[in-house]
Amino acid sequence: MKASELRAKDVAGLEKEVSELLKAHFGLRMQKATQQLTNHSQLGKTKRDIARAKTILAEKKKEAAK
Repeated sequence: MKASELRAKDVAGLEKEVSELLKAHFGLRMQKATQQLTNHSQLGKTKRDIARAKTILAEKKKEAAK
């Protein structure tokens, strides 16, 4: 997911997105553990998406606190 798409969301939407990404990452990790994962690059992409979403969420919360 692109940063511009994430910046368009509000805080509640970003929190929901982070939780969905964490669930997806957990599922991918379980697939890897059971050797069912075919596309290993998805793990890295999901981790980067989580980090991107958390960063933008922190920025929005900091801006709202001002």
